Amino acid sequence: MLARLLVGVGGSGLGLRASRDLRGLLRVGGAECAGRRQASSGEEALKKTPLFDFHREQGGKMVGFAGWSMPVQYKDSHIASHMHTREHCSIFDVSHMLQTKVHGKDRVKFMESLVVGDIAELKDNQGTLSLFTTEKGGIIDDLIVTRTDQGYLFVVSNAGCADKDSARMKARLVEFKSAGLDVDMEFLDDSLIAVQGPSMAQVLQQGLKEDLSKLTFMNSTLATVFGIPGCRVTRCGYTGEDGVEISVPASRVVELTEKLLSHSEVKLAGLGSRDSLRLEAGLCLYGNDIDETTSPVEGTLVWTIGKRRRQTKDFPGADIIVPQIKAKTARKRVGLVSTGPPRQTTHTYTQPRWKSHR
Repeated sequence: MLARLLVGVGGSGLGLRASRDLRGLLRVGGAECAGRRQASSGEEALKKTPLFDFHREQGGKMVGFAGWSMPVQYKDSHIASHMHTREHCSIFDVSHMLQTKVHGKDRVKFMESLVVGDIAELKDNQGTLSLFTTEKGGIIDDLIVTRTDQGYLFVVSNAGCADKDSARMKARLVEFKSAGLDVDMEFLDDSLIAVQGPSMAQVLQQGLKEDLSKLTFMNSTLATVFGIPGCRVTRCGYTGEDGVEISVPASRVVELTEKLLSHSEVKLAGLGSRDSLRLEAGLCLYGNDIDETTSPVEGTLVWTIGKRRRQTKDFPGADIIVPQIKAKTARKRVGLVSTGPPRQTTHTYTQPRWKSHR
């Protein structure tokens, strides 16, 4: 398959609009994406989010994903859902993701012993994308760390990596406590929904006292949303559009979703469009674009490594990762605009004598 390089992949992609080329690819590639997810264990063995019954009532096609039963799409086609998010506003259930609070006066030191980011430099209620790394320089997972003004770090990491992420954090917690340091963790069972699209602010502002225009990208606030207290609203997302992720008590997530859906701009969206939206925006999918054999440099994620951390070299794998920043690596993550949907593990040729290996 011939393809051409898409230069500059790896930024936030905020405000991206769908290209005509991609619309054609989605028509071909969407079914394959859904099929791969369907080929997991039986539904009876899968975990369910608090929105599971609601998804089915709304016509969601449920598939296995990272050990959870999740909607891949609803009554709209994949491409229609994708374009609705680009032009209006969509709700995605991301309650399968691991949400963690890290408490204690040594919480920043604890987190920096695990990730590449400069957590100490974050202001109150500011977050950053960061990476768990191995001692060999590979990426264990990508995650968002927010330094809240309530005295804890709020961490969101991937569902597919939840077991190894939690095990790694627990092991490091034992080390810190044994050394007499003040840190503790709390794994949350709250729900998490992403509200994404250019009309998100118009919709959400109706249910907030806070001025959304003052909540900038990667900043967070604890708020009452449409009468539901205790919601953490973070301006971020995984689509390339303006959006928020809302951590909400599980007992009230259906209520919040229904209130958002009462607005004519809003529809539900599933994993299929979420995957194509993030791909179009140049955002990584762990296990697909990055993994434990990929360093942050190879994954074009150098920007996640804090300047101070590059100097102190006190994060896992720093002795391997930091020298790579100045040196050339044998491989690098890039984006491709292709003539058809590339299959996983096949070679994609950019010129007759060139090829990528993944």
